[in-house]
Amino acid sequence: MASNVNPTVRRRRLGQELRRLRELKGMTAEEVAERLLVSQSKISRLENGRRSISQRDVRDLCGVYEVEDQRIVDSLMQMAKDSRQQGWWHAFGDIPYSVYIGLETDAESLRVYEPQIITGLLQTRAYAEAIVQGGSPESSEQENDKRVEVRLRRQSRITAEQDPLRLWVVLDEAALHRVVGSRQVMREQLEHVLELSQLPHITVQVLPFDVGAHAGINGQYSILEFADAADSSVVYIEGVTSDLYLEKPHDVQKYTVMYEHLRAQSLNVEQSRRLVERLAKDYAR
Repeated sequence: MASNVNPTVRRRRLGQELRRLRELKGMTAEEVAERLLVSQSKISRLENGRRSISQRDVRDLCGVYEVEDQRIVDSLMQMAKDSRQQGWWHAFGDIPYSVYIGLETDAESLRVYEPQIITGLLQTRAYAEAIVQGGSPESSEQENDKRVEVRLRRQSRITAEQDPLRLWVVLDEAALHRVVGSRQVMREQLEHVLELSQLPHITVQVLPFDVGAHAGINGQYSILEFADAADSSVVYIEGVTSDLYLEKPHDVQKYTVMYEHLRAQSLNVEQSRRLVERLAKDYAR
């Protein structure tokens, strides 16, 4: 059972429960920090699930919140214990976006807008190698190889026989024209996209050049949704030195509406396939 525990999701659920207990008590994060002689930022990081939490932290917080039901305390303590286990991605060492991988591993559905490249879950090995090397020219070959392997391992979510990740991707047409690796690599990559787009749980649309200004003009983002009602949706925006995770309902709703506009502005599924197929044939010449 322990091997199936997702530490990222456990931390997130635990943080949400601790925030709920604090709010029920009518206390601010600053007040809790003063009581425990810790920084307010620590309380915030524990509540947003971005930091691992010890059973001692849970015990201390339950004391401050005067939680009398021992069953609740025991449950939270177990969640803290589970949250300190390691996910499969930890075997690859320090992964900058490990929090995202944990969320993606547990997500039920994922909506992605990608303006520059073919999104990672749809990449072939050759394309992924070229992208990683081009995007991280200062990294060692070993480090780049590790990043490629992690990316390919993540793809098991969309190829799983049971409960695969439902994936909806809007690709800017620019991603299809940008020659990554070589023309042969691009031909194989676009053929791979066509093949995956035939799966019932994967939808690919292309945002054509002639749309002009559009709802995704500010750049790439992803929206993750989860089967468990206790897990709120998350908007993920990848950065160069740090990533942004938005979980407030207002923020998620705004990006969701933006995504609906993108889908409406894009070619439909069949039109998108025909364009990808035509460009794949062009690369074969």
